[in-house]
Amino acid sequence: MPISATRLTLALAATLAFVPQAAPQAQTVPAPKVVEQDGRHALLVNGKPFLVLGAQINNSSTWPDTMPQVWPALERMHTNTIEAPIYWEQLEPSPGKFDFSSVDMLVRQSREHNMHLVILWFGTWKNGNMHYVPQWVKEDPKTYPRVINRSGEPLDVLSAQSRTNLEADKRAFAAMMHHLAEIDSKDHTVIFVQVENESGNIGTPRDFSEASNREFAGAVPTDLVNALHKQPGTWFEVFGGDADEAFQTYYQARYVNEIAAAGKHEFNIPMYCNVWLAYPIGELPERQVRNPGIGYPSGGPTVAMLPLWKVLAPSIDVIGPDIYSDDPGFYKQVLDAYARPDNALWIPETGNGDSYAPYLFLALGHGAIGFSPFGVDETGWTFGKDDGPKAHTRNYALLGPMADELAKLNFEGKLKTSVELPGQAEQELDFGPWKASVRFGFPQQDGRHAPGTPDHSGRALVAQLGPNEFLVTGVESSVAFHVPDRLPGLRMQILSAEEGEYVNGVWKAKRLWNGDQTDRGLNFHRSQNAVVRIRLGTF
Repeated sequence: MPISATRLTLALAATLAFVPQAAPQAQTVPAPKVVEQDGRHALLVNGKPFLVLGAQINNSSTWPDTMPQVWPALERMHTNTIEAPIYWEQLEPSPGKFDFSSVDMLVRQSREHNMHLVILWFGTWKNGNMHYVPQWVKEDPKTYPRVINRSGEPLDVLSAQSRTNLEADKRAFAAMMHHLAEIDSKDHTVIFVQVENESGNIGTPRDFSEASNREFAGAVPTDLVNALHKQPGTWFEVFGGDADEAFQTYYQARYVNEIAAAGKHEFNIPMYCNVWLAYPIGELPERQVRNPGIGYPSGGPTVAMLPLWKVLAPSIDVIGPDIYSDDPGFYKQVLDAYARPDNALWIPETGNGDSYAPYLFLALGHGAIGFSPFGVDETGWTFGKDDGPKAHTRNYALLGPMADELAKLNFEGKLKTSVELPGQAEQELDFGPWKASVRFGFPQQDGRHAPGTPDHSGRALVAQLGPNEFLVTGVESSVAFHVPDRLPGLRMQILSAEEGEYVNGVWKAKRLWNGDQTDRGLNFHRSQNAVVRIRLGTF
């Protein structure tokens, strides 16, 4: 029967009386994202440019019993970001049944240790193999087919041309990203996600299964031909000697892109791929030929295949090289190749030895958004208790307090660096109306060239704060300013040189440098960890 207006009013009032009042909304942190401006890039964290001073832990260290051996090493190193893997085999021990305990542990402990987190997804590929896929995938090659080599033998690599392989990985990755959205969409402890790890085939340049061979014998897909502005044809006709690798790259990049897109649908934060590089072969020049599938995983975004990946994987925000050669010429070539207007420079892995430390400065000079040595924990695999990288630690201790300022200055194009190279103990940085002469090694005697350092470890950083103001620091280096075509001290003067530091974004001066500290340049000895803010004038 009809309800009277009075009864309806009383019923509604009673119902509303039991509706809990909404709690005040917590402050939501802006989602991280990678942005570009005039060919330069920044990783925005909390809405501001952020410089990742990271460290990647060892492959088998993301376990509750192991993490206590991780955090002391990272804290001693002054890192602001941890890179840690999540394993498909642990996340999905049986089909469709997910265990997010490792994800929860990493997010919670990263917050407790006041660090940001980069999650590394060890899914279909880890270093060109399928070693981290679940046991139920490994035991069912009929459902989850493997790559077939040229001899017709299966390898321990999942085929990138299999839809079932892709769907299984995509389901697990999307589930992980959905869970991250539930636990981290307000705090954004996680700032970057690596999709796969050094993806590709180890053991063969491409899949030689019957189905794959039929695809390979056909025409190159129109979307790829058009995107690369090439003439139509078969894979050999279009790519020549690179046909096998290009074919693998086509399917692999699309596979990874689809996984990333599914993850972003659940939680839209930046995603990247890392790269096992094609290293120079120690042979005669005419023998230094790329050997995909043997020298490195075929199909990955190496320098040669990078243009294809940028076309085929638009859901991947950044492609970052893992660099494990401390040869300065090679390191610089790699930075030059990956620092592109359409690709932010990000070094997700590099060597943890002292010889790699100067390359942080070299990377910053190329506009890098972050840098991360590998294998930093106390598990004994790379370092033991109370041990860790020495020179990298010094870098992070020096740059860490002003990392936000450096990220902003680099994004604005106001930061330059100088790294000592063999035979180049004296270098020049050009700031237009001002030049900065950098000299490496001590003692620097009057009237003589700089001696350099025995291990070529000198490095310097100069950032322009204003028309006549600079931020300067370095290791085993001196920096002297001058106007063009004149030596330091001629028609110019130092108005002030403050040693200090940034505290919560505010410059705090400690003392003034003068006399011996400025008359022969600003000297940064190995025993110092000094930063100087210098103001210049002319007369």
